[in-house]
Amino acid sequence: MQFTPEHDALRRMTRQFVENQINPFVDEWEEAGIFPAHELFRKMGELGLLGICKPVENGGMGLDYSYNMVVVEELGRISCGGVPMAIGVQTDMATPALARFGSAELRAKYLTPAIAGDMVASIAVSEPHAGSDVAAIKTTAVKDGDDYIINGTKMWITNSTQADFFCLLANTSDDKPHVNKSMIIVPSNAVGVSFSKKLNKMGMRSSDTAQIFFDNVRVPQSNRVGAEGMGFMMQMMQFQEERLYGAANAIGGMEACIEKTIEYCRERTTFGQPLIDNQVIHFRFAELRTEVECLRALVYQACEQHINGQDVTLLASMAKLKAGRLMREVTDSCLQYWGGMGFMWENPIARAYRDGRLISIGGGADEIMLGIICKLTNTLPSKKKK
Repeated sequence: MQFTPEHDALRRMTRQFVENQINPFVDEWEEAGIFPAHELFRKMGELGLLGICKPVENGGMGLDYSYNMVVVEELGRISCGGVPMAIGVQTDMATPALARFGSAELRAKYLTPAIAGDMVASIAVSEPHAGSDVAAIKTTAVKDGDDYIINGTKMWITNSTQADFFCLLANTSDDKPHVNKSMIIVPSNAVGVSFSKKLNKMGMRSSDTAQIFFDNVRVPQSNRVGAEGMGFMMQMMQFQEERLYGAANAIGGMEACIEKTIEYCRERTTFGQPLIDNQVIHFRFAELRTEVECLRALVYQACEQHINGQDVTLLASMAKLKAGRLMREVTDSCLQYWGGMGFMWENPIARAYRDGRLISIGGGADEIMLGIICKLTNTLPSKKKK
């Protein structure tokens, strides 16, 4: 991966934004269980950070994914997981299909303000009984004249209580599960949309998450993204950018954890010497840095293939799998060196330990990634002959 001065400038701007506009307020937002999405997203929109890869005609920069990737790495240095996750929903989860397949009118109404930060977007796919198993969703959208009537419920929805619209996946026919789904933009203020109270999560505390209920919600069929029945395919495409986002974001987060822990181990003295002077400790940091660099190489390779229009399902799945498992390893190892301080709720590594655990669950669990990797590398077990 070759970076230009423009990449470097974008990286510096993002890091400064994180340091000045986000990290000073993270503790407050974590305590409140929510961050001011509209306020923060407008600031990001003014800098162009919400539409790096999006169409110029909708206010985006029209750049390739490598520019987005350097921004995502720096967002990983936010002192919590909830805020960068919410940003990722806005940029890489709820809007890629809209940008690529949405009509000009639909993009003007929803994508343009999302890129500007004037609207908060949310992706509504998971259901109480259907997380990684997207084909099993039960929410329906039935035609009525020029409209759809939507009924169902969505679960674990990021940005839900602050969202202006949802990119919703629903069954629009009785056909087979992979060809009966459509993607529909649903305004959050539509009649019949309601919410549970905010879900009480182990981590990602500053990200508002709730269950959403759709009770005879009427939206025009013109709010459908792309062709009817193509929703599952479009969601699978969105998953690839979501997984690349998660892996790249984890790189920045893990680097920050390691750096903070090295600094602590230089300052903390035991038995007459700094912790960092113990060979077992500084060797462990060398191992962790090496693992992070290996993940970076995988993510960069996937990014290059994505830019070249290749199918990155395999590499994106590998990167997400590795990112989730390595995040657990890095945060667990770093927390150990903080000792009792690491076990305190407000400790930055303890927060990363809690927040990072979601990487192996959201956007397709580790087991789903393993299944995809097996399928695409022909490592599935042979079927027994009857």
